[in-house]
Amino acid sequence: MVHAPWPRLVVASGNPGKLREFRALLAGLATEILPQTELGVPSPVETESTFMGNALLKARHAARLTGLAALADDSGLEVDALGGAPGVWSARYAGEGADDAANNARLLEALAGFAEPRRARYRAVIVLVEGPDDPAPLIAEGSWEGRIATTARGVGGFGYDPLFLVGEGGQTAAELPAELKNRISHRAQALAALLARVRAR
Repeated sequence: MVHAPWPRLVVASGNPGKLREFRALLAGLATEILPQTELGVPSPVETESTFMGNALLKARHAARLTGLAALADDSGLEVDALGGAPGVWSARYAGEGADDAANNARLLEALAGFAEPRRARYRAVIVLVEGPDDPAPLIAEGSWEGRIATTARGVGGFGYDPLFLVGEGGQTAAELPAELKNRISHRAQALAALLARVRAR
């Protein structure tokens, strides 16, 4: 159990898939975890061009509106054949308000004609601020290497998980048991590094 210096922590996300993962990944943190949606905090417009910039923007926004310490991540898929796209626009790849199915369809369309292996990685940056003007936010990153499948498989996870092939076994992230994904994913790596920094405080 990691003892946090704050009794409550708001997670700056309205994404149900991310919130499920954060609840599991933060189970060992001795603080009350509150999704921003339960506190009536709207998601800000993500105006930054980097994962770190957007994560910091979201964390400071949630801290400002709640008065609590806040944790936020920004994450996405980078595909080598597409020059790193969709990147920070992963959630909006098929347009504003696009759902996972539309984004996956757009990715398959963009990769039509590219030979395998279509190398890619999930990247995540997680930021924790003690307040909206925290001058020294805790920042950690994680990366999960994989490839893009030609067809979607699996019903677990969210985002591009049905297309993201991991390891040599040919399973997509959507086919992995949740407990395994929560040990090896980009978000799990970033959060483990962040919690190590919380312990060291």
